[in-house]
Amino acid sequence: MALIRLMENPVFLSAISSLFVAQLLKTIIYLLRGKRQKPARDTLEILIWRTGGMPSSHSALVAAMAASIAFVEGPDSNLFAVTLMFALVIIRDALGVRRSSGIQARVLNWLGRQIADKLKIEFRPVKEILGHSPLEVAVGALLGIIIAAAFCFL
Repeated sequence: MALIRLMENPVFLSAISSLFVAQLLKTIIYLLRGKRQKPARDTLEILIWRTGGMPSSHSALVAAMAASIAFVEGPDSNLFAVTLMFALVIIRDALGVRRSSGIQARVLNWLGRQIADKLKIEFRPVKEILGHSPLEVAVGALLGIIIAAAFCFL
């Protein structure tokens, strides 16, 4: 019974749908850009796991959650205040910390390859975790709000 109510809940549906739609759009954009080395593996990896890219699925999810709670509970509710603050933390992380870490990792990998080539030694690159540009975050958040409005009003 609880699972049925969850599957009818506009907050849950808008949040999960925003995540899936954003990841699907990200995959389509990636495939259209033609940068794929292993198309099947890359497609599956983007759909399920890979971070970064247009649009931000993290921003879509938290924006949908906050917007749908505002639509259902009201913008003056305590729950909306909590989800709005949560959304701002996630969006700030996507723009700042994760993006900076990804840029630093890319530079470290470049430097490590240069040194490894010169000294003829093995180099293991660090993982380059991608954050988001402001446009990717804005599009993700807008997508989340639109999907939340659709689930709450249609």
